Amino acid sequence: MSEKEPASPLLALPGAVAGAGIDAPVAAHYGSFNLEQRALEAGEGFVDLSHRGVVRVTGPDRLEWLHSLTTQHLTHLQPGRPTVALVLSPQGHVEHALYAVDDGEVFTAHVEPGTASALVDWLDRMRFMMRVEVTDATADIAVAWRPASGYDLVPRDRLAAYAEAAGPPAGLWAFEALRIARGEPRFGIDTDARTIPNEVGWITDEAWSAVHLDKGCYRGQETVARVHTLGRPPRRLTMLHLDGSVNRLPEAGTPLRYDGRDVGFVGSSARHHELGPIALGLVKRAVPVEAVLDVDGIPAAQEVVVDPEVGLHARPKLG
Repeated sequence: MSEKEPASPLLALPGAVAGAGIDAPVAAHYGSFNLEQRALEAGEGFVDLSHRGVVRVTGPDRLEWLHSLTTQHLTHLQPGRPTVALVLSPQGHVEHALYAVDDGEVFTAHVEPGTASALVDWLDRMRFMMRVEVTDATADIAVAWRPASGYDLVPRDRLAAYAEAAGPPAGLWAFEALRIARGEPRFGIDTDARTIPNEVGWITDEAWSAVHLDKGCYRGQETVARVHTLGRPPRRLTMLHLDGSVNRLPEAGTPLRYDGRDVGFVGSSARHHELGPIALGLVKRAVPVEAVLDVDGIPAAQEVVVDPEVGLHARPKLG
């Protein structure tokens, strides 16, 4: 990832406590992440995600071009309809995850903090003769999230006014706890360099699938199609219910162990206001779903997210 993004001006809001690592530019919480979770579940408030990178693609060929490069069907994407698309390696490994919307003239995608410039560089190399322009718009556009509308794209110079209208604020800890409970992976934290979409729930039978299974060729399609057809992905995403008697959360990347062997790693973790401490983990497909795993001395019971046989997201999308 590239250099750290500058701190959000919303860190000046009352009670704001900064996050850590790549999330340091935004607030982890504003005093009570449990109350903030409950507010979001009740449909109230917003989350500052302005540290995420933003990439804009303009030009008359943009949707056809992006359709050919990503896992998503984009040629007839309706203006204002949000979508998720992945960029894969030739071997089918996930290299970028784009959360995007097209307004009829501009395709705007937001990505993990520090990754926008790498995506722009790769897209620029793939332009050839297409009538498209790609820009890193992170300095001009901020990302926020509200329960009613999902992701919002906000001009950075209007972020304070947006916050005043959309409040009360909820921190990233609340947002992450609800995301983990839904079984939604976060690129670069719940995935690694070998991750294929079939392993982590980015392929579903629902409209929010990040992979369209009935479209033309794209880079990495052969791997995705083969695993989807034959089933049995090498690994599977699982939700972990951590032993609450241990007063800490595991670091992302910590090995998951079973029967004395490393069988995967833990990704994101959080304290959910009802479920307690939870996490997402990526484990070998053959690990029994009923097995209690160990993560840095913390017992972790599993809840199925991705079906180990067919490689589809098995949990309902909540909220």
